[in-house]
Amino acid sequence: MNDRHELHRADDRPDTRTEWLESRHSFSFGDNYDPANTHHGVLMVHNDETVSPQQGFDSHPHRDMEIITWVLSGSLVHQDSMDHSGVIFPGLAQRMSAGTGIRHSERNDTWRADATTGIEPVHFVQMWVLPDESGIEPGYDQLDISEQLTGGGLVTVASGMPAYDSAIRIANKNAAFHVARLSVGQSVPLPDLPWGHVFVASGSAWLEGTGDELQTGDAVRITGGGGEKLTATTDAEILIWEMHKKLGR
Repeated sequence: MNDRHELHRADDRPDTRTEWLESRHSFSFGDNYDPANTHHGVLMVHNDETVSPQQGFDSHPHRDMEIITWVLSGSLVHQDSMDHSGVIFPGLAQRMSAGTGIRHSERNDTWRADATTGIEPVHFVQMWVLPDESGIEPGYDQLDISEQLTGGGLVTVASGMPAYDSAIRIANKNAAFHVARLSVGQSVPLPDLPWGHVFVASGSAWLEGTGDELQTGDAVRITGGGGEKLTATTDAEILIWEMHKKLGR
C-alpha cells in the first residue's frame, strides 16, 4: 500500500453500544474523540449504525451540516421540525441540510403488512459533510434510485459538483457521494479523488494500490488518487466519497 491509500480495518473503528444501538465510527464522534482522527477531506462523520426494532434516535438538533443517510437493510422512519417525514429503505437517497437549525428523529418503527411492527434491525450509514457556507436555509430531499443501481456501475447518489447530474443536491460544490452495487468479478474505476473515502458496506473487493483485500466495514482514505480499479471479489456494495477540497483549504 502506498502513501496515497490509508487502510482502516472494520474492527479498528471505535464504537458506541447501547441496548438498542450498535454504532461504529470512522471518525471521532461523541465520547470517542481522537484529535488525530476528526475528518478526511470535508467528510466529518461516517457512522455505521444498526438500530433494533421499535427503537431509534428521538428528536435532536443539527446545525450547519449536510447529512446523507444510506440504508443497507431494513427501513428507517424520518421526521423533522420542518414537517418532512418519510420511510428510508435500501436504494432511497436521503439528504437533510441542517443549515440554520433543524430537529429530527430517526426510528426503526415501520409496520409490516400483517400489522405487526417491524421485527428486523435497520442497518444504515450516516455521513456528514460541511456545507460551503453556514447559515443556509434548512432543507430535506429523498428519491428512490434503486433502478439506477442495478447496472453495476458507479452511481452518483448526492453531489454539489456541477459535473454531476445527481439524484440529490448537497450544499457543497466540491463533494460527491457515489455507490456501486457490484456482482463478483465486476469492476469500476474510481473518479478523480484529490481526497477520497472508499467504504465496503457489504461483501469484499480489491482496490488497486491497497495490496490487500477489503472486507465488509473496511475503508480506504485516499489522497491524490483517481482512476484506481475497484473489483468485487464477492457481491458487494461500495460507498465512495469524491472530494476536491479539505478543511482549511
